[in-house]
Amino acid sequence: MKFEKIKNKGQARLFESRYLEMLTKTHPLIIWGMYIPIMGYMLYYSHDTLGNSLGRVGLVFAGALFFWTFFEYIMHRFLFHLVSENPTWIRIIYVLHGNHHEYPRDKQRLFMPPVPSLLLSSVIFAIMYVIMQGTAFMFFPGFILGYLIYGTMHYAIHAWNPPFKFLKPLWRNHHLHHYKSDDKGFGVSSSFWDRVFGTFFDLDKEKDDKEKVKSLMFDK
Repeated sequence: MKFEKIKNKGQARLFESRYLEMLTKTHPLIIWGMYIPIMGYMLYYSHDTLGNSLGRVGLVFAGALFFWTFFEYIMHRFLFHLVSENPTWIRIIYVLHGNHHEYPRDKQRLFMPPVPSLLLSSVIFAIMYVIMQGTAFMFFPGFILGYLIYGTMHYAIHAWNPPFKFLKPLWRNHHLHHYKSDDKGFGVSSSFWDRVFGTFFDLDKEKDDKEKVKSLMFDK
């Protein structure tokens, strides 16, 4: 989804109803606070009630965390940047992700808001449970932690300069995704899959454009 002009102020109006519009916005801490108790209970239930060893719980949890990075990449590349002439799909993609590219300084829409988030995560857990049965209680928390890290990293990339030198390539990869080409740089929490699939920017050939980067950063 291409935009002739990136807007550095304001935010997209996604719904005419002010009540629906209100449900499209949230703060990262609200989402963390919503999911931490769920994750904690599921891990406790996996060990205490289902009888899984702490080692197995940790292994499945870590595997799910890694799986999230692949899921994130696939969703960002093939759904969030889906090219379609169908007005319904164009609308869906704009609501899901296109508005972020048009209004990159909108800090209220980097996480999925509570109501749709809980509905979608419930569906995802149900699918996991059908496939994995009891293992889903260990896998789902790792998957959700991956999502929380993704959202937090996304927020950080638009809010601050990289706190450590080794994170600078990840920051630049996402900045270039915004202002250079949205056909590359799909990883946000990790650049691993961009490197695997050849969609990581060649940072040695890309010059830093401080003005364009500044336009992507939240107002302090």
